[in-house]
Amino acid sequence: MKKRLALLLSAVMIFTTCSACGKSNTESIISDTTISNTKTSETGISETIGNSETETVDFFGEGYDPFADNYDPYGGNKAVGAEHTPETNIVESVSETTTETEAITESTTSNKEEKDQKSDNKPVSSETQSSSSDVSLMLNTSNSWENGSNKFTQVDGTVKNDSDKSIGSWTVTIKAASGVSVDQFWNCEISVNGGTLTVTPVEHNSKIDCGSEGTFGMILCNAGNINASDSTVKYGTKTVEGSSANNPNNNNSNNGTVGNNNPEIKQAKDVPEPTTDDWLYTDGNKIIDKNGKEVWLTGINWFGYNTGTNTFDGLWACDLNTSISAIADRGFNLLRIPISTELIKNWSNGNYPNANFNQATNSYLVGMNSLEIFDYVVGQCRANGIKIMIDIHSAKTDAMGHMKPIWSEGNISEQDFLDSLSWMSARYKNDDTIIAYDLKNEPHGKANESPRAKWDDSKDSDNWKYIAEKAANAVLSKNPNVLVMVEGIEIYPIDIKSNGDFSSTNMGDYYCTWWGGNLRGVKDNPVDLGKYQNKLVYSPHDYGPTVYEQPWFKGGYTFDSLYEDCWYDNWFYIQEQDIAPLLIGEWGGFMRDPNLKWMTYLRQLIKENKINHTFWCFNSNSGDTGGLVLDDFTTWDEDKYAFVKEVLWQQNGKFVGLDHEIPLGENGITLSDVK
Repeated sequence: MKKRLALLLSAVMIFTTCSACGKSNTESIISDTTISNTKTSETGISETIGNSETETVDFFGEGYDPFADNYDPYGGNKAVGAEHTPETNIVESVSETTTETEAITESTTSNKEEKDQKSDNKPVSSETQSSSSDVSLMLNTSNSWENGSNKFTQVDGTVKNDSDKSIGSWTVTIKAASGVSVDQFWNCEISVNGGTLTVTPVEHNSKIDCGSEGTFGMILCNAGNINASDSTVKYGTKTVEGSSANNPNNNNSNNGTVGNNNPEIKQAKDVPEPTTDDWLYTDGNKIIDKNGKEVWLTGINWFGYNTGTNTFDGLWACDLNTSISAIADRGFNLLRIPISTELIKNWSNGNYPNANFNQATNSYLVGMNSLEIFDYVVGQCRANGIKIMIDIHSAKTDAMGHMKPIWSEGNISEQDFLDSLSWMSARYKNDDTIIAYDLKNEPHGKANESPRAKWDDSKDSDNWKYIAEKAANAVLSKNPNVLVMVEGIEIYPIDIKSNGDFSSTNMGDYYCTWWGGNLRGVKDNPVDLGKYQNKLVYSPHDYGPTVYEQPWFKGGYTFDSLYEDCWYDNWFYIQEQDIAPLLIGEWGGFMRDPNLKWMTYLRQLIKENKINHTFWCFNSNSGDTGGLVLDDFTTWDEDKYAFVKEVLWQQNGKFVGLDHEIPLGENGITLSDVK
């Protein structure tokens, strides 16, 4: 599911670190205004983590709900390149309110000890401290670019709390040039007065628990030279000077270098004509080509078409041709592209929301509308030997849209969802570059939520199994050759006889796991595609303890314990019992413990069983996971890439593509070359 926007980890329940992703507002350049990007925390609807409170929560009191925690592969710093209108409006006040809290649920038998989150009541005199304080502010301003006469600078901020108490109501002050204006922002509210920017948190990151950090970010226009040491963070009566985070690799292991200001720019490749001989099929738990040869889909996610950027995030910094070439050259044979139903609906109706990209870096895209840019992407993927999987990531075009539990929202109906899939499938039916459709990203919802996704044998409007069959038919009736991926849900009844209709609102009556990761229902009610059954692939998502400390991570864990406590019963039995193939649509995270241990074990499972997968993600602006590229969206994190490379399809030192005629990048071979 998916970049360089700052990482936000905000603890919500005992010893739980969560992140939340803010919605940036980019309708115009905003100067000397108050900018508000507020979120209202309600029930568990989120792909980001964020259910922070501003006071101590009595988790064990009458209202205790151990299932209200959240997680998000996008994490706390998803930049949104908003749809720009031709006019430039001066906005006096911008307020975005988004409901969020994602349910990453736990077994009710899991015990927690309440963390002491009481504030320090001792009187403290006001003082300014150096950055060696237990609370610190770090600013990363390493990414900047020019567009015409304007210079844009991305500022990623992290407020880190290494004290033994939680802090709340923090305020960051940043000094910039007097003519500065705000182009985009996320996870914060901003007021601009001359050259002074005052940054305050939104609800989900207003409190930072001990050992956690809160992140925020913005893209500034004509900010001048921002000196981190001139910035401060104030919490309570204390004020701490900021420090620069430009040098560390803030995405992963913090031992690399950031930035590649003079990358080798790759020119667009000549685009060959589309073909129709690379379609794939399933046979038991394997995916095969037209000749019955087993293939291994080993890909990557790059999000942005779902967020409001209306193209890939990061094109404000990187060159599109170079990035696609790098993905191919480094051996990823499948690109999962998250996109919204709303954007496809717009395209189908002849409306083309503006794509947000750096027009100097990507000058060859100037003059194209967002659909034409998408077609350009399809062509360059074809030329580089990359196949594409479309992922309906959200109903609305919205950075927070993925938090919604089902496939419809507001004026985007179930029929819109189905029609959009049909339109895409029909449009590209004669081009096997788009080889698969992930029908809906992470259907979810807790037992007491409405709407929420369930899995049974009914024709109810919230039955994902039934809707998935309708969605698959919407795709396959237009193009019977593509694969369809069906993800899981979040909860599944423990007692199918007494609660098979999901009527219980007691979370203790359900098995719970990651959004999209619960495919237990397949054993009771498998998806039935009739004559298209050999096009079905099940697609769970799985994450590690840095995203959320699930019960199976507590108290130490091993490969065997993860297999027994999570993987097998939730989804791996599908492959083990030869029911259908699997493709893990999202997995990934930071290259540090405790996350690295989980990643290593899941990589072992993938490698030993040749499980298809798409790694989350290319984007550097995935707060919970980091990306395969650093903050400039150009420099690769070589340690992380080396880790993932072990589960990319290779033969005799060459990467294996899924095209029979076009090799995968400069270091790959065709499917016809595989022995």
